[in-house]
Amino acid sequence: MSTANAVEPVDLSALQRPSGAFAMVAIDQREALRNMFAEHTDSAVPDAALTEFKLEAARALSPYASAMLVDRQFAWEQVVAQQAVAPGCGLIASADHFEAAYGEVVGRVTIDREVDPQTARTQGAVALKLLVLYRPDGGGAERVEMVEEFVRLCRGAGLISIVEPVSRSPLGGGDWDWDAGVLAAAEELGSLGADLYKAEIPLHGEGPAVEVARRCEQITATVDSPWVVLSSGVREDVFPTAVETACRAGAAGFLAGRAVWASCIGKPDVAHELRTAAVDRLRRLGDLVDTVVGR
Repeated sequence: MSTANAVEPVDLSALQRPSGAFAMVAIDQREALRNMFAEHTDSAVPDAALTEFKLEAARALSPYASAMLVDRQFAWEQVVAQQAVAPGCGLIASADHFEAAYGEVVGRVTIDREVDPQTARTQGAVALKLLVLYRPDGGGAERVEMVEEFVRLCRGAGLISIVEPVSRSPLGGGDWDWDAGVLAAAEELGSLGADLYKAEIPLHGEGPAVEVARRCEQITATVDSPWVVLSSGVREDVFPTAVETACRAGAAGFLAGRAVWASCIGKPDVAHELRTAAVDRLRRLGDLVDTVVGR
């Protein structure tokens, strides 16, 4: 276990609801979001369309979210300049640099050196987030080193550190077990000092509830910090039940994007869908985690 853990727990209240639960929304998707828009048009999707969507989502959802996660590439400066995030909603900056590689939209991730932690804090950030790709066939030392550096950068700036490992296929090919990767990532990276751990939901929330819960309990036992679930790979209609199962097994809430707003994309009036259908989903999810996790 890293010596980075020999510190007092960080105050996470800037990211929490009054109940103590986390009900956070991610709008930091990048080329993956462009691909989602591209499914509904024959034209190229310009950067401006992604920025507009992110601003609309921030305005619509932040009054009901305990925190919003925003990326530098398409929206951070605009969100800050336009004060698009509601007062009382914590602002999280993505501090990861994505590269396409190995046939994946996000195949390589490093710390984004263009995100200065001190500047982000001055602009209103209370936390930084780092995505980490876990592959079963190597790279462990590099992942650990990157996470430990990220934690140090956050601590140095007085920011909460959020680490988001995701399970990916081995570069060497062959059969692999995605769920085993979710649990192995927690084992490798969950004790490196991050203040909050963001995990994929085992079995994408669609296996037997008792088995989803058992695997979530393994994450709870492995990770030193509070942890929350993400929604990528989980169907929108399944996500609430999956969140409840995970929280009853030790998770403290969610930091989710697609399960909240993805179905708004492609609708005739996206902004209206965000203000109505997406807000309704988020409010129900917030009530859920308040009930299950709340103090």
